Amino acid sequence: MDESTNKDIKKALLDRCESMDIPLVGVASVDQWKIPPFLPWVPKEFHPQSIYPEAKSVIVIGLPISLPVLETSPSIYYRELYTTVNMLLDQYTYRLANFLNYDGKASIFVPRDGYGSIQVLVENPIAFFSHRHAALLAGLGTFGVNNMILTPEYGPRVRFGSILSSADLHPDQIFENQLCNHCMRCVEMCPSNSINREDYPKGLTDKKTCSTYSAELNKHYVSPCGICIKVCPIGNDRTLYQRNNDKIYVDQDRFASYHKSWKHVRTYGGKALL
Repeated sequence: MDESTNKDIKKALLDRCESMDIPLVGVASVDQWKIPPFLPWVPKEFHPQSIYPEAKSVIVIGLPISLPVLETSPSIYYRELYTTVNMLLDQYTYRLANFLNYDGKASIFVPRDGYGSIQVLVENPIAFFSHRHAALLAGLGTFGVNNMILTPEYGPRVRFGSILSSADLHPDQIFENQLCNHCMRCVEMCPSNSINREDYPKGLTDKKTCSTYSAELNKHYVSPCGICIKVCPIGNDRTLYQRNNDKIYVDQDRFASYHKSWKHVRTYGGKALL
């Protein structure tokens, strides 16, 4: 494929994403998995070509999690938002893969959650492909202490989906500077004590503890947890929603109206544990 064709395909792909109201999209070359930006890195069996041998590029899209909804977590409200965003990611990546297929560039989507249930994650806390590592290589953000990808636009409040494509697309540039400011709010406010501040950038040192806590929330229909991404100060969405004061989640007197609204939402539709 010549360079002009490469550019035309990528432009058509970006235009299609814009028409679908997808705010974040990036491209990584499968060769980037072979040169780890840090260690430990993704084992070879989780690389794109180990899953789809014809793959030359990985296209990653991101959809935001609305902060005011996330702030009600654990709640049925956040659970429904999480489910909705996941469904959209699967639909969008499926549609984009077919968009490339129609143009003769064989592509497949990767489902947002590559596991059957929270209980499965308790027993084996890993999926067959990491969208987060793909998002890093596609230039959409950098890892934070909470082991999530932080983006300039939404901090870690983004869900990612990926497409493995035979199209040899020009990759986007990886972020050179870390976005995480090491404020440690995610560590201090994690309800399951799953995050070890000394283990950055590996992040979660006890995935089983995190999954076990989410499984408990799931029994009450208010999973996932989301606390570590809620309190993260990174992201332009905090300014949009006027959430730049770092005391909002701990000072219940000064921000009484917010805490009252969150409690109201948590009271209905499920039984919260917090």
